[in-house]
Amino acid sequence: MAQARKITMYVLVIFVLYTIIDQPARAADLVQVGFEGISNAAKSVGKFMHDLAN
Repeated sequence: MAQARKITMYVLVIFVLYTIIDQPARAADLVQVGFEGISNAAKSVGKFMHDLAN
């Protein structure tokens, strides 16, 4: 199991590096989408906690 995890991590790192080098604009768009998703999730949790407290 540990061997599979290690191989998966290597493949993921290689894919990310390839994407950044080959298509930097697309990689930047993907990062922006990811951060927007995290931001929206944090806002939703904050709103839920606020509504729960009231």
